Formats: sequence, structure tokens, C-alpha cells
Amino acid sequence: MSLGTGDRGTGDDAAQPLARPVRRRGGRPDHTKATISRVADAAGVSRATVSRVMNGTATVAPELAARVRAAAEALNYEPSPVARSLALGRTSAVSLVVPDLANPMFQDVLRGLSHAAALAGHRLLVAESNEIVEEESILAIEARRRSDGLVLASPRVPEPQLRALAERLAPLVLLNREIPGSTVPSLSVDYAAGIREIVHHLLSLGHRHLAYLSGPGGSASNRDRLAALRIAAATGAGFTLTELPCGATFDDGYAAARAAVATGASAIVAYNDMVAFGALSGLHELGVAVPGDVSVTGFDDIPFARYTHPPLTTASIPRNELGRQAWGRLWGLMNGEPGGHNVHFQPRLLVRESTGPAAGTRRVL
Repeated sequence: MSLGTGDRGTGDDAAQPLARPVRRRGGRPDHTKATISRVADAAGVSRATVSRVMNGTATVAPELAARVRAAAEALNYEPSPVARSLALGRTSAVSLVVPDLANPMFQDVLRGLSHAAALAGHRLLVAESNEIVEEESILAIEARRRSDGLVLASPRVPEPQLRALAERLAPLVLLNREIPGSTVPSLSVDYAAGIREIVHHLLSLGHRHLAYLSGPGGSASNRDRLAALRIAAATGAGFTLTELPCGATFDDGYAAARAAVATGASAIVAYNDMVAFGALSGLHELGVAVPGDVSVTGFDDIPFARYTHPPLTTASIPRNELGRQAWGRLWGLMNGEPGGHNVHFQPRLLVRESTGPAAGTRRVL
């Protein structure tokens, strides 16, 4: 098929009149679904010319482009998104894969990414691995096939597997995870710094035995939190640390409440706010007063943290900003630009009523 004469305003396409109404025999308007062929007939151009105009190709002469657009408008023609994607090699969509959509932390990241992408005319596809490590790689590959780029939030897969995946998933941006020595851009939170602030706050209140409700085993941010706690406990900070397996959800925190109290710890440091919420509920059912008997801290400062009873002491992180900056880096990668340097956001400790001075005695149930 020749792409030359029609697009330059010469030859058969250029000799045709402006778009004319398409009517059935008998003079009645034709209300059947418009197709690219009908637009081409109405404008007196080839289908290839219509396709190039609809896809924004600059090689079509202005008068031809105007004629095609007039015909498309008269026929209420809407290009097929699938056909347009195939023609351009782009979907105008990006994907986000998260481990747990029920966690408001990831909902806020999603919101920031979605709003930023929409301003650039892109849709956001979202997939959830539900904390199943084996599903994460499959979801990520499938999501990338359906979009122009991928944001992978807090991936749980081991580093060798993530490193092997990175090339297949490009353009790729990581949230809350880095691949050492890789050019894949990463946006993360300095969880160790946040934990150090929490520990300092609890020690200042006289707490000398802390129980940590640990997050998912595959979580890099959980490893950072736990490492910071262990270092603080081992370097003369003056407290005992008890580690308890838990998880990332409200139910996990609720289920761990009794075991946390049984340790005799005067303060509970939860992996995140959702775990802290569950622990608060479990402690209430056990008749344990917060903060009178036990202090509780979370991490993330999700929107409900200030409305718990009592309001939750936690470390605040810029969730929406993570999403917006992830889009900025992904957009650059999709357009052949560097991904930029990695960023580590600093958490901010918010002291609320779930923490208080250590009591003289602990209750063991």
C-alpha cells in the first residue's frame, strides 16, 4: 500500500471534495456504526490516511487531516482503542502491582499514581498479589504485557528473582524496594530511621521491653524495620526486644495481641498501622489498657490512624507523593529518558495517645 501521494495533498485523496453526509437509498441518514472504511469513503481518502490522522501522525497534509476529522465527526466515528494501540505500539496505560489492596497505604499510592497518569492521558491498571509471593511474578509479567510501563510496589519476591524479572518488565519503577547495582529507579522510605525515632520515643517514656509484631517474611521494609530494632537493642540502647511473627493485616495484629501481652513487654511496635489497629482491638478484648498497661505504635500514618481509640502513635510517610513521583520516573523511562536517582523519604514521628509512660507492673495473661 502506498503511503505517499494521499498524505502530501496530491493524487486521488487531494482531488476529492470535503466530507459529505453518508445516506441510505431514499435519502434517510445511515445510523449504522461508523467504521474506518465509511470515514474514508465520506472523506474521499484511503483508510491508511484516516488511520494516520486518528493516530496523530504529522505527515498528513493539513487540508486532508481537516477533511478526515470532519467526516469522523459527522459519522460519530470513534477509533478502536485496541486497533490504535496496535498501530502505535502503545496502550496509553500503565500498571501497578501491589501486595495488598486492602491496606490504605497502597490505596494512597494508587491514588497519587492514578491522578498523575490521568493528567498525561494514561489509564492505570491495578493488580494485587494478595501477599502470595508465587503469584507476584506472574501478575507483574501479565500486567506489563497489557501496558506501557509498570510500577511494582513493595515486591516480595527474592532479590535474584526480582533482578531477573527487571529486564522483562522494563520500563519499571520500584516502590519500597531496590536492586543494588541496577539502573531500575526506586522510591522508598527510610524505615530504619522511622523505627529509630519510635524506639527513642518509647525509651524516653521509660519502656525497657519492646515486642515487635513482625511483617511478611518477604517484605524488604520489614527487614529494614527489624534490623534497626536489633541494632538498637544490641548497641546499648537499654531495652529488651522480643520478636513475634505476625503479618501485615488487621486480623494478623488481632491474633497476635495475646502473645504480645504474654511476653511482658511494656510496649508493642507493630509492623504497620493495620497490624496496630488489630492489636488495639485484641488488647481491648483482653482487658488490657492502652497506654495504661501497654503502649502501641504503628507505621505509615494511614488516614484512620488518628481516629482509633486511643489515637495511634505512628511514623508518617508521604504515600501520595510516592505515587506521583513513581509516575514521573515511569513517564521519563517510557520516553527514553533516564529514570533518575533513587529517593529515600524520611518518615515523621506523630505522637498520639496510644503511647504513654511505662507502668510499674505488667499483666501476663
